[in-house]
Amino acid sequence: MFSLTSTFSRTTGPSMQSFVSRRMFGLAVAATIVVTALPLATSAHEFKAGDLELKHPWSRETPSGAKVAGGYVVIKNTGSTPDRLISASADISERAEIHEMAVKDGVMTMRPLSDGLQIPAGGEIVLKPGSYHLMFIGLKQPAKKGESFPGTLTFEKAGKVEVTFSVEAMGEAGEGHKAGH
Repeated sequence: MFSLTSTFSRTTGPSMQSFVSRRMFGLAVAATIVVTALPLATSAHEFKAGDLELKHPWSRETPSGAKVAGGYVVIKNTGSTPDRLISASADISERAEIHEMAVKDGVMTMRPLSDGLQIPAGGEIVLKPGSYHLMFIGLKQPAKKGESFPGTLTFEKAGKVEVTFSVEAMGEAGEGHKAGH
């Protein structure tokens, strides 16, 4: 019976077989590394706690002398029961509050949400400029573009989640807060 392996061995010899085997093994290892690392690269700035997925926590660069900064993140609840964001903190500020900004009859209002913010079952809440957001109050230092700072989001059910806020340029993602807020 004809065998490709025996034909390959007769025509190339044992040293060539060993070289090809090592080369194929090396390519297989490299492909495995690339395929395994790809999902990590796409989710490098996402955090998970229980049924909650927190995507891309970020803040805007602040001018020198600013006393406040905003914090933004997408919070997705993949579970069948709601959860509630009840508090936040960040190393960059003395304290943090959960806020809601809205425009009603042409008047912009902003208020802290003392009861927190409900994350509906199977839904998501987007904290973004001009809407729900975190307010970092009493900045200890300016938030500088390209840097990041640690923070903690505390949920009623999922508990404390350590996150990292990336600092983006002042004009990112629409209109936001002024330094004097």
